[in-house]
Amino acid sequence: MCGFVSIYDRLGQPVNLDIIQKMTQTMIHRGPNEEGIILDGHLGLGFRRLSINGLKEGSQPFLNHNQSIAVVFNGEIYNYKELKKWLEELGYQFMTDTEAETLIHLYEEVGFDLPKYLRGMFAFQIWDREQDILFGARDQMGIKPMYWCETDHYYVFSSEIKGLLACPEVKRQVNQEALSHYLTFQYVPDPLTMFAGIYKIPPAHTWMVKNKEIKIQKYWEAQFQPDENRSFSDCVDETRAVIKESVHAHLMSEVPRGAFLSSGIDSSAIVALHRQHENVQTFTVGFDIPGYSELEFAKQTADTLKTNHHEVKIDATRYQEILPRLIWHQDEPVADPSAIALYFVSQLASQHVTVALSGEGADELFGGYLIYREPSALQMFSYLDSQTRKWLGSWASHLPNIKGKNYLLRGSKTVEERYFGNAFIFDEKMKKNLMTEELQQAYISPWTVTGPIYNRVPNADDVTKMQYLDIHSWLCGNILMKADKMSMANSLEVRTPFTDIRVFEVASRIPTKYKIANGTTKHVLREAMKEFLPTHVAQKKKLGFPVPIRYWLKNEFYQWAKDIIEESATSDFIRKSYALQLLEEHKHGHADHSRKIWTVLCFMLWHQVYIEEKYQFSTIEKGEVRRHHVILNLDGHQLLKKQGYSMRIANSMRSF
Repeated sequence: MCGFVSIYDRLGQPVNLDIIQKMTQTMIHRGPNEEGIILDGHLGLGFRRLSINGLKEGSQPFLNHNQSIAVVFNGEIYNYKELKKWLEELGYQFMTDTEAETLIHLYEEVGFDLPKYLRGMFAFQIWDREQDILFGARDQMGIKPMYWCETDHYYVFSSEIKGLLACPEVKRQVNQEALSHYLTFQYVPDPLTMFAGIYKIPPAHTWMVKNKEIKIQKYWEAQFQPDENRSFSDCVDETRAVIKESVHAHLMSEVPRGAFLSSGIDSSAIVALHRQHENVQTFTVGFDIPGYSELEFAKQTADTLKTNHHEVKIDATRYQEILPRLIWHQDEPVADPSAIALYFVSQLASQHVTVALSGEGADELFGGYLIYREPSALQMFSYLDSQTRKWLGSWASHLPNIKGKNYLLRGSKTVEERYFGNAFIFDEKMKKNLMTEELQQAYISPWTVTGPIYNRVPNADDVTKMQYLDIHSWLCGNILMKADKMSMANSLEVRTPFTDIRVFEVASRIPTKYKIANGTTKHVLREAMKEFLPTHVAQKKKLGFPVPIRYWLKNEFYQWAKDIIEESATSDFIRKSYALQLLEEHKHGHADHSRKIWTVLCFMLWHQVYIEEKYQFSTIEKGEVRRHHVILNLDGHQLLKKQGYSMRIANSMRSF
């Protein structure tokens, strides 16, 4: 796991070493072990390394034998040994047993089709100096991040936004369209970010800078193709086999491994299968509020599976104190309270291991969210024509707040009209009450995000449409983003076996009738894993990492939240009077506005951190750091000496 940056100067001017170095060093937490920099005229690459595989020979940037191609790479390629063997059979000679060198030779063989051959989590960039092409790709599911922007002179790329902001030409401005979407979804959907002019590379996309122009295009599509003729037992057997194989593949490393453990089936299944190969260290986070802690359940599972278990308990004070720093690590506001819980469990794990397996993705792929049962509950409305449903919705909207009103309102809508993903925070009426007139001028309907996704699967059943939307928005924009940022804040590599491309291929063929069945969700997955799991886990409902913000905002967090709202310099965007009204209503128990208040607070804190720059954070290198820095100027093939640096020639360049 690593981080990298690059600058392509469109005017053909040499890239400044100090700028590349400053950008690179903003991500020491992603790579505390080594730094590497290449300057090649109008192109600069910077790299920070967290050593996982190829400990002695995996330094980057990595160059081919004649220095015509260089690569920087973040992530893991789980099939790289298979690819290496194939390339060797074709006549390629390898200097190392590394993923980076495999990527270079694969590029030499298949060119821009390279990412179609990869199984793993990755973002990479390849500099082809002979063709003057900068080419890169992001993994199929969006496990590893990638950001970019265009300035007056540059195309700039980075594994984290803070790397881009270290470039003097990149400005800090709020993207008002993104803010409008954030208030709906609790995160900013691809390809926007909360910064005007800075964008995400979407999952399963490549990018290429050629002839001073950038082109971004999709190379893979996550499509569901359920086979209605398959038997339930076949689905179970195939699911069991592919998850077992995926967990085994995800254990590839030369450093200590462990796993996160909650009380539910997803993480417990990963741990149980991990335990078949080696002794496992497991890690759990909990809180000091009754009903908000999985510590007892996780400990019971750990005891049954005979793991070496560790746990951490968080109180309100500790959570509140760390929040600004964690928003800095996230780059953008993400109003998911469990992100902070994930930080603490990652911090705990990093004291014992360098790699941790986790259960993200199971719900999206196998149909695990309770909301996926809603289409069945609303089935009766499907027999009504569209005009009758519309009339019913209009009539129900005028009813007082009585039991059953929401059921009628949701039943009157199609799935496309009622489902915007797992975290629907502000509805359109409340959002407009919160937004200032200035922000309302930038308002764009959330349908502009979800509509194009739904339109790609017009003939799918409602549950599959919901899964499809979540995989293309919620999974990459929230779930995998927080897993990456919160783990890398602690120099910990988190791997997610459920989001493996081969697991998705199997899950995509399971009919809905087998996913939502027997009174539960992800029925196939539960049946596939039950032989490996303790009985108290196999049928347990999902809990995840619950966080007691509902309680804290009435008590310990109340005055803190009020102060943030009143003092925030966001009056151009947020009507503070309405935000304070929500806080008071929540405080006195009139309504549960906790998620809405939290969404506002996270934006305001983000604004303090990144726009007002009230906080100054730096990352501390973890443990013993190999202070080796490769600074190579390919334009003339000279090593540049910089004061205070220990210079060496990397193994990747030993062909000189």
